[in-house]
Amino acid sequence: MKNNILSVRFILKLTISFLAILLLAGIGYTITSIYLSNKYFYETTQRLHANLAQDLIDEKFKDTHPFDSTGTVNKALFGDIMHDMMAVNRAIEVYLLDKDGNVLYSVVLDHDAPETKQKKVNLAPIKQFINEKGSNYVLGDDPKDVSKQTIFSAAQFNKDGHEGYVYIILAGEDFLATRSDLFNSYFMRLGLGGSLLTLVFATLLGILAIWYLTRSLRKIIYAAKRFQQGDLQYRIENAEKTDLANVASTYNSMADTILSDIEKIKSVEQLRQELIANISHDLRTPLSVIQGYIETLHMKDAELSAEERGEYLKIISRSSERLSKLISQLFEYSKLEANQIQPEKEPFLISELANDIHGNYSILAEQKNIDLKLSMDTNVPLVFADISLVERAIQNLMDNALKFTPEGGEVIVKIKTDDDHVEITIKDSGPGIQKDNQALIFERYRQTKAGKEKEGTGLGLAIVKKIMEIHDSSITVLSKPNEGTSFSFSLPVYSVN
Repeated sequence: MKNNILSVRFILKLTISFLAILLLAGIGYTITSIYLSNKYFYETTQRLHANLAQDLIDEKFKDTHPFDSTGTVNKALFGDIMHDMMAVNRAIEVYLLDKDGNVLYSVVLDHDAPETKQKKVNLAPIKQFINEKGSNYVLGDDPKDVSKQTIFSAAQFNKDGHEGYVYIILAGEDFLATRSDLFNSYFMRLGLGGSLLTLVFATLLGILAIWYLTRSLRKIIYAAKRFQQGDLQYRIENAEKTDLANVASTYNSMADTILSDIEKIKSVEQLRQELIANISHDLRTPLSVIQGYIETLHMKDAELSAEERGEYLKIISRSSERLSKLISQLFEYSKLEANQIQPEKEPFLISELANDIHGNYSILAEQKNIDLKLSMDTNVPLVFADISLVERAIQNLMDNALKFTPEGGEVIVKIKTDDDHVEITIKDSGPGIQKDNQALIFERYRQTKAGKEKEGTGLGLAIVKKIMEIHDSSITVLSKPNEGTSFSFSLPVYSVN
């Protein structure tokens, strides 16, 4: 229910946003249309009446002078001109300018009023208009309000020493006022009607568009809901083909990752339970032995011979050593697994370490009648690693090899060198490992059994694997049943560069 509410809210927000965008776009479109319509009207009017001023000069000034004998403007002439012009087009206003742009006369201005005596028009647009012969759109000053620009027609005259310009405003003040009133009314009708129609159609189209565009989102929401309800295998079909391909593919990948993590958690939990059970068993066995023999010593101390007492103490000692070794390995493995041990790498001679380990294990090998050999290349270079951890790894492999090699067998330690690495191999002649079990022997408490006397903690190889991992290396195993087993790992050659 909550997901549905969130989905409705999201779609509602999309709809409102979509309508707001359309409304703003509609207002912008309307304003732009009005501006372009006005410009189109003015440009068309100016183009249509571009030669009006020149035609007036050619027709009216041909036989009649614009100034009388005293140099005063011929007001009767301009009165006739305005009468004729107004009869044709009431929108225009005619002005007579001198060569500097001063307004000499116009029937629409009261030149007796003091504020109108200094009326002056900028000549730059007029000269541009005349030079271009009215072929381009040019705005000029409105003599009634020089702060405004308007369309015009202009022509220059020079008659009997009088120079100036006939300046005709093509959209006069009265015309603009009338047009403004009508246009505002038209705009209101257009705006309201257009807005209502736009909102209606935009709402319908918006709902359909949002429903269509959010279908992929609904699929993702549905998949998430199924996943939440426990259907961990449900995925979005053809995720890469949906409109939200990246989101859908990411969701599927996330679901796969979560499912994988859940399986890993289950596996870890199972291993934890197995670990607790195995630790309990391994701890219980030596503790039971120690406890049993100590109780026997207490109960039958007087009845036991010195030899029996000594044998019991040896058994107690071996069991305590086994218990101590188990606890030590558990502590060591837990620190490695928790990344609490960081390697302190340094250059050292692996050949010297191999010789020391060979010497230490020679006595044990002789006691078990095992031939322990050491084979090394000449001039083995320095390696760069943590010497104590590498020693621990080799010792675990040696313990494993001597434990599973029968009497009369052999264990070989090989050191080989290539350009960048030194490879260390411990090979035994034991019973070997089945291929199916080779991938399991490096896991904690996973070991192959070869009789009761070969049982151990199952942590030795797991510790070796962890040591190799923190050295950015790996441990490999080669084995066949009844042909022995070899474990190998490599360390980088030390370079001074």
